[in-house]
Amino acid sequence: MHRAVEALPPELENALARLRAHMAGYPAVLVAYSGGVDSALVAAIAAEQLGDRALAVTGVSPALAPHLLDEARLQADWMGIRHREIPTAELKDPAYSSNPNDRCYACKRELHGLLALVARETLAPGAPPTQVVDGVNRDDLGDHRPGIQAARERGVGSPLAELGIDKAGVRAISRSLGFPWWDKPAQPCLASRFPYGDSINAQRLHRVAGAEAWLRQQGFQELRVRSQGETARIELPSHQVEALLQRVERLELVQTFRELGFSAVSLDLEGLVSGKLNRDLAP
Repeated sequence: MHRAVEALPPELENALARLRAHMAGYPAVLVAYSGGVDSALVAAIAAEQLGDRALAVTGVSPALAPHLLDEARLQADWMGIRHREIPTAELKDPAYSSNPNDRCYACKRELHGLLALVARETLAPGAPPTQVVDGVNRDDLGDHRPGIQAARERGVGSPLAELGIDKAGVRAISRSLGFPWWDKPAQPCLASRFPYGDSINAQRLHRVAGAEAWLRQQGFQELRVRSQGETARIELPSHQVEALLQRVERLELVQTFRELGFSAVSLDLEGLVSGKLNRDLAP
């Protein structure tokens, strides 16, 4: 069992105890594991309570930034959970590649269809069904997340949301258990860098991934490179906007982005706002 390295307030101690009991109640689980702080907590508790009856599975496609896959692998090894990677083909689905505002539904429909197959493949003869679970937390239920509906249609469980654990609770519990990634920034898939209606393909995703990787090499970890047509717009936390201008040679940045295939590059003076492209959606 993961030993706490920091004390939790009573309500979160209770939440952790309930999460442990919840996971222990499954005969076996398959965790839809992205490597984010939410799914990592679910995976860690699943491994703690179920041992080899817990499996973490990561869907791999051009929409997953390479460094996030590397982190998911390292974290799974650190947690001691069995980890498998499966290729996903959401880009072949026009309901995804045309980038409608419910694009995430098509993505999760593809992922959870594959996870259901994996769950059946790993099922021993006569054993109870393996439950697929994800890292959706309580806060996610109030956001624009069409993918949640696709998961529900497949019978996927969301232990964190079901137990009322929000993002702050996930981070606090992860920190108390000594998980090094407890404060890892939220990093949605690369498809989220494109305005709805702006089509997505592997080349455009790789271009964004390359631009973000270059900025991380310059020391910026929390960022987005929004792709609007052939133009890149850099978003950084507002307190780092000045730092970019001071620490990065402007012409080198422009040249790098142009070599990646962008025709122009700009800096968003408002700063990084998660889900900014959802502002264009009708209320």
